[in-house]
Amino acid sequence: MSKKMATLALVMMATGMLLMLVPTPAAAQDADGVAAAPAVEHTLITTDGARKLGGAIGAGLALIGGAAGIGRIGAAAVESIARQPQANGQISTAMIITAALIEGAMLFAVIVGLLAVL
Repeated sequence: MSKKMATLALVMMATGMLLMLVPTPAAAQDADGVAAAPAVEHTLITTDGARKLGGAIGAGLALIGGAAGIGRIGAAAVESIARQPQANGQISTAMIITAALIEGAMLFAVIVGLLAVL
């Protein structure tokens, strides 16, 4: 991961954490136990919004990380085949298995991130 991507990921995580600290209006109840109107009707940032933003950012980071990993595997496999053409079958098999494992973990991370959005 390049230094620029690491800095961007850190900034996005810090922003998500700060958004989670923004207070939201609490629903008050009157003496009869009936919920009264909230004190603030319109807020730009709510806990629900921060949760959705965090889930979307997490899913995006999972996709970026998985794509970078599979790209590096492909590049290393092509370089290995260029150096040792007789091991083409073994290298290709190992590359496909490893890419499938990364894709499975990436898909799981994206699903978890998108479930936070719902």
